[in-house]
Amino acid sequence: MIPTAAGPVVRGGLLLPESVLHSSMFAVLAAFVAINTVIYASLALANILPKIYPTDWVTDRNRRIETRSIYPDTEA
Repeated sequence: MIPTAAGPVVRGGLLLPESVLHSSMFAVLAAFVAINTVIYASLALANILPKIYPTDWVTDRNRRIETRSIYPDTEA
């Protein structure tokens, strides 16, 4: 800690006593934050990736039986 006119300044963030860091409640909080981070990251990744349609794996890719062109007599 560096004393100043406004009071002590802590560099490097909030400092907690070692007894708090080794408590079971801190471990539960750390586990919750870790799980929450993994879930949030996986949801963000799922939004970036294209949607997956399982029917595309089973059925034929060309699903249309008739042409939907404005010129139905021409070949595709």
